[in-house]
Amino acid sequence: MLTYDLINKNKRESWILIFSFLLIISLLGFIFARVYDDPAILFFAVGFSVFSSFISYYFSDSITLALSRAQEVDRAANPQLYNIVENLCIAAGLPTPKIYIIDDTAPNAFATGRDPKHAVVCVTTGILAKLEKPELEGVIAHELSHIGNYDIRVMTLVVVLVGTITLLADWFLRAGFWGGRKKSNNSEGGSQIQLILMIAGIILAILSPIIATLIKLAISRQREYLADASGALLTRYPEGLARALEKISSDREPLEAANKATAHLYIVSPLKADENGKKPWLAGLFNTHPPIEDRVKRLREMNL
Repeated sequence: MLTYDLINKNKRESWILIFSFLLIISLLGFIFARVYDDPAILFFAVGFSVFSSFISYYFSDSITLALSRAQEVDRAANPQLYNIVENLCIAAGLPTPKIYIIDDTAPNAFATGRDPKHAVVCVTTGILAKLEKPELEGVIAHELSHIGNYDIRVMTLVVVLVGTITLLADWFLRAGFWGGRKKSNNSEGGSQIQLILMIAGIILAILSPIIATLIKLAISRQREYLADASGALLTRYPEGLARALEKISSDREPLEAANKATAHLYIVSPLKADENGKKPWLAGLFNTHPPIEDRVKRLREMNL
């Protein structure tokens, strides 16, 4: 697939993601509005989903950075990092993004923003301390590839939209258990319809977080493979990124600033294994990152 085709595909997926979010929330609102015979519930759900979509599109990067407790730095604060980002941006034909640092000794990095003109590259203090310069260049090139491919728009939208779906689903579920119907329908047929709608609403409220997670998994693992390859082409040194991935993945220190909502943004999943070095099987099932071994193998098979 050509780069321009990929960019157009990612732009389409951004709008599909927003539409899917609006559809799920509106369906939840419709069912519970019928159950409680209160149209205000539907209006609230639709209004809240539209508002959340607007906030997600324009401010999801700020929300993500706030959740990650990241601080912006300039050339004076970290000239080496700034020069690496700036030089790679020149090579990639991209505007220099804002640069943020998370004060955490766990090595990791991510990019966010809605387009290359409003992009951010964020790294931890741990990655600056533990990686050599060629390895750090590989990581930055990987993140810049996400920016150039418009992956960041889809990936960042997910952070807020999935969290909103989960929040509203939990609210509707609690309302289903503890709330009462605004009006009661004494007819047998009406009561049966109300009961069916209530059961459907509760089931949908329970499944909504799972549906939201599946939407998050629409962020294909191929995006990571592509960003690896694009980053290696940018630096002309695949081994640098390969070694960086091995170091980041082998580091057992958890990244305290990360959570399940933002984990998919990072170059390597920040959700670490347990004491025995194993992750729960369900975590592997819903993992948005390809296996590190596969990524490293592909990088080392590249002929540049």
